Amino acid sequence: MLRPVVVGLDGSRESLAAADWAAREALRRGLPLRLVHAYEGLAPEASDLPELEAPRSWAAGILRGAMDRVNERYPQLRLSADQISRPATDALVKAGEEAELLVLGSRALSRFGGFMAGSVALATVARATRSVVLVRAGQSSEDDRLPDAEGRSSAHAPYREVVVGVDTAHPCEEVLGFAFESAALRNAPLRVVHTWQPPGLLGTADAEAEVIVRRTAEQALAAATGPWREKFPTVPVCDVVQSGRPVPQLLRSAKDAGLLVVGRENRPGGLGVHTGPVAHAVMHHVRCPVAIVPHA
Repeated sequence: MLRPVVVGLDGSRESLAAADWAAREALRRGLPLRLVHAYEGLAPEASDLPELEAPRSWAAGILRGAMDRVNERYPQLRLSADQISRPATDALVKAGEEAELLVLGSRALSRFGGFMAGSVALATVARATRSVVLVRAGQSSEDDRLPDAEGRSSAHAPYREVVVGVDTAHPCEEVLGFAFESAALRNAPLRVVHTWQPPGLLGTADAEAEVIVRRTAEQALAAATGPWREKFPTVPVCDVVQSGRPVPQLLRSAKDAGLLVVGRENRPGGLGVHTGPVAHAVMHHVRCPVAIVPHA
């Protein structure tokens, strides 16, 4: 049985943008789309009490409106919807386990000048065992593609590049696999970003050591991406190996990207919300959709 693309809905502009993005991704992958709305206060069955029936009606309206919207825009898509009476994070994590991909809306700019991922999105990403994509409000199909020669949006223009951040010191097969597949599905170029830290030496020895560290980083990245280049020979790949911290480089690289892919170390049984510093930073500050891929 095919795993669906699953999108979590809460009636917000962000979740509707996520539903649109998820619909396009489901079509690219040839998969069905499942819409999910979860609310802990839903009564298990219809009730004559207004205070119990109102949340059910409100939740049903969210799903009905989203289904009508998706059906109208993507009539060829196989679509289903579920209303779940349990805490949102628990429901989304469970739905994500049964999905090829889980898509969530992510809030717009905050008054501090950064994006807010939202507590449910953060908690879900931290616990998800499969890949999660966060989508901003206002994201549309036009944002997936480059502008034409006159700077206008065009449905026939090439897709924007996919950017992936890679740390060769940790397992990155799942991250690279997701990034290469996403680029291939879009017939888009892939930019692979890897950063390294300069050695803490002085003088001539410092310059010599820096050359060695850089060369080692380049070789490690080439070894990591080599098998994936062979598996996806049609994907144009650009390796970016830079010294410094990963977050600033990823933010620069993703400025005009169509999708940013980063990894998150899976920590089953850990206490609290753990997304990792890189994933946490890009979730809050990158404007394009962000895919967070868990790995061992």
